[in-house]
This record gives sequence, C-alpha cells and structure tokens, in this order.
Amino acid sequence: MRLKTNDFLEKNIFKGLENINDGFDSESIFYFTAADFEIVLDRIEKYGIGIFGIEPWLNGEFYDVLSYKDFSRDPADSKWYRKAFLSLKINGSKFQYAASYDVPEKLLSQ
Repeated sequence: MRLKTNDFLEKNIFKGLENINDGFDSESIFYFTAADFEIVLDRIEKYGIGIFGIEPWLNGEFYDVLSYKDFSRDPADSKWYRKAFLSLKINGSKFQYAASYDVPEKLLSQ
C-alpha cells in the first residue's frame, strides 16, 4: 500500500517539482520550497487527497509539525492545510515542507 501511495504521489502530485531533500531525511520523503509546496496543495485539493500533517524543516532540521487534528476533523479539508501553510509562510522562515498524505484507495486502484 505504501509503495502504491508513493508511486501515485510521485506520478500525479510531485511531477515536475524539485525534491529538495538532499539526504537530511529518508529518501522516500519529499521536501519542497514554499512555492512548490503551494503547487502540491493545489494538486492534492484537486484529487481530494488529505494531509495528516505538515512538517516544516529549517536548514535540514526538524522545526514543527502541524496536524489536521489541530484544525479540522477531516484530513481532506483543504481549509485546514491552507490555513496551516499560510501560518507557516507568514513566519517568514525559509522552510522546507514535507507532509504525510491520505490518498483515497479509489485513486490507488485506478
């Protein structure tokens, strides 16, 4: 299941974006600049994919984690992850963004 999820994300969500994980974390975790992460959010919203948590990292070091449970009952509620991302962007730090995704089974079986 995890492999299918990663394959789906790489093919449909991360395509054309630069993974800026240069080895500071597991190679299976994709990190993005704020500009690219905003594109990720646009794409997952289109597919109805949820986000369990957003992890901003700063200079290759863990900074924080924002969970859907702090904002909403539904990881696919785009309002939560947009609000969380905006709050991180307002901070002004040059974060590297990663997330844990909730890809619906119907998308993986296509």
